[in-house]
Amino acid sequence: MLLDDYVPDTLMRDLVGHDHQPTSFLIYLWLSYEAGRSRRERVSVSYQTIADSVGISKSAAQASVRWLVRRKLIEVKKSSPTAVPVYRVLHPWRD
Repeated sequence: MLLDDYVPDTLMRDLVGHDHQPTSFLIYLWLSYEAGRSRRERVSVSYQTIADSVGISKSAAQASVRWLVRRKLIEVKKSSPTAVPVYRVLHPWRD
């Protein structure tokens, strides 16, 4: 996966510096990597797997995912309340 210049040049400063959400940036990077590695548009993974992969708590992963959804940087779908979420990484600067 090749990273858009926008991600380290702008998004990192925006999420880490302005929003004070460094874990959101890490999760965005990790989900982007996983989507690229699997060559799929969507990634199905639990909060615990995200937390373990990024090195944070499950509650921090949940809060960071909510922040990314709020910022419209990812979409999350669940087939039921207890289902594993399916994530789609968005690139709004491309639109």
